[in-house]
Amino acid sequence: MSSIDHILDRALQGERISLEDCVALLESNEIEEMGKVANELMLRRHPEPITTFVVGRNINYTNVCDVYCRFCAFYRAPGSSEGYVLPDETIFSKIQETIDVNGTEILMQGGTNPNLPFSYYTDLLREIKKRFPSITMHSFSPAEIQKMVVVSNGLTLDEVIKQLHEAGLDSLPGGGAEILDDRTRRKISRIKGSWTDWMDVMKSAHKQGMNTTATMVYGFGETMEERALHLLRLRDAQDECIQNGYDSTGFLAFICWPFQPDNTNMPMEKSKPEEYLKMVAVSRIMLDNIDNFQSSWVTMGPDIGKQSLSYGCNDFGSTMIEENVVSAAGTTHKVNIELILKLIRECGKIPAQRNTKYQTLRTFEETDKADQDFVMQN
Repeated sequence: MSSIDHILDRALQGERISLEDCVALLESNEIEEMGKVANELMLRRHPEPITTFVVGRNINYTNVCDVYCRFCAFYRAPGSSEGYVLPDETIFSKIQETIDVNGTEILMQGGTNPNLPFSYYTDLLREIKKRFPSITMHSFSPAEIQKMVVVSNGLTLDEVIKQLHEAGLDSLPGGGAEILDDRTRRKISRIKGSWTDWMDVMKSAHKQGMNTTATMVYGFGETMEERALHLLRLRDAQDECIQNGYDSTGFLAFICWPFQPDNTNMPMEKSKPEEYLKMVAVSRIMLDNIDNFQSSWVTMGPDIGKQSLSYGCNDFGSTMIEENVVSAAGTTHKVNIELILKLIRECGKIPAQRNTKYQTLRTFEETDKADQDFVMQN
């Protein structure tokens, strides 16, 4: 009997694993065993052989940022000649292009730009919703929200999120979580904010009926206990949302990926693919109150992305029509719709397009003319 069998057995019996259990799993190299359990737990939540994806687009509306994360190759400091803020019409054009290929989600993120007033965000959201009422704005990371509080002339965090929601913000992505532990966060950026700053934004959004996603970027030299703490803190926040009966599902999904060191100011060894599969599996076992796990093919590539569907993931994430932040760090795995359908089918799964709330819009049972028409449009 292996050293982790008793932990895996308890997880299969529906028991919660502890922080210490999670550390033991993270320190274990029995990746296949953990993968089998994670896959079984995923199948209990998603018994149908379906793997979903969303047709979405990233829009990086600005690259100006005053947080100076050492791992980020995308940002430019305020005053830089390479800094930009996209014109509104450019953003509208990108959204229209997304709708034209059956896209439903806009992931609009940028830097923490100190030169943009809070009204910039609310005015832009209103204009977007006026022109494109059907599009889902899954936008602005917690760090951006915290910057909006700073430039809002006295609004509280709750008031900022309320006004954004009323203006047209539908849900919040989990970007900027990195590792939810302050020792590692200070190593990344001394001014980005604490892990509780990130969590306060998410809890406020949940309280106001908005859904969010949770993320984790590992490989900054953090300890296994810090990784386990990250997962425990997400689980506790999700418990709080459920127990308080908020009009929100809380964290709709969890996505993790390794730090990409190329072109950054943090020279580190690249994490191995096996480590990613282990992180996905352990996260599925630990996070027993989050339904959906996204594969991170943007960082890992399509083959490992496909493999992750057997390690706890039920979703292939977004088509990422446009992506600039990860690619700035030298990782440029691009996957088109046709390849997404192919990869999912190769796993013995049925591909299905979903929306941001994980509601299925259409399934692709087999390749047919409608399937081909969809692919051609994309």
